[in-house]
Amino acid sequence: MEELLKRLAVCIERGKVDKDARHPPDMQGQDGASELTRQALDAGVSSTELLEKSLMVGMRRIGDRFAAGKAFIPDLLIAAKAMNAAMVHLKPYFTSGEAQHKGTVILGTVTGDLHDIGKNLVKMVLEGEGWQVVDLGTNAGPDRFLAALQENPHALIGLSALLTTTMLNMETIVQQVKKNSPDTPVFVGGAPLSADFSGKIGADGYFPEPQSFARHIDDKYGRVRS
Repeated sequence: MEELLKRLAVCIERGKVDKDARHPPDMQGQDGASELTRQALDAGVSSTELLEKSLMVGMRRIGDRFAAGKAFIPDLLIAAKAMNAAMVHLKPYFTSGEAQHKGTVILGTVTGDLHDIGKNLVKMVLEGEGWQVVDLGTNAGPDRFLAALQENPHALIGLSALLTTTMLNMETIVQQVKKNSPDTPVFVGGAPLSADFSGKIGADGYFPEPQSFARHIDDKYGRVRS
């Protein structure tokens, strides 16, 4: 069984979605993330063990390679496809309560900004780490974040912006969230941002890439899953 989990982690890291997938070329014809996840579950591996000892391992590897400049955005995107293929088989276990998320993160690209690649990468990494993500998409203003927070009162919030003109809209969102829910952590990220900017607008932290953000909230806010 240990070998099966190792093979599955490799499929996630390298983006081997299923047996029919042509990528990566040296793994053509082999079972991919979808088949191996199903095999592990059918063999009695718990959904939590599968997530923690295989799927998250693969996601961390590709994330670490990306952070080190040894992998690139296309590599992350294909890994996300493999992760999604595996999660199709795990979702019923989350729904039933057998497996639990670490918590909930509300993500959105802020008002006036239609760029979503960075946000989508954060979403991929967080879901791979066992977090539930409420994705508000792009051009998300204070009202949408507050509405999502009302439905998920214990959630964290992550704001994304790619433009210097739209990053200024983060301050309004942070102020409105803190006014209505002072204890809700709000984090920011995006190419033009900095830790100094995060402090000036009253956010709880700035992270330049998804892996450091995921590790921070894991350490500080992640719940122990049953």
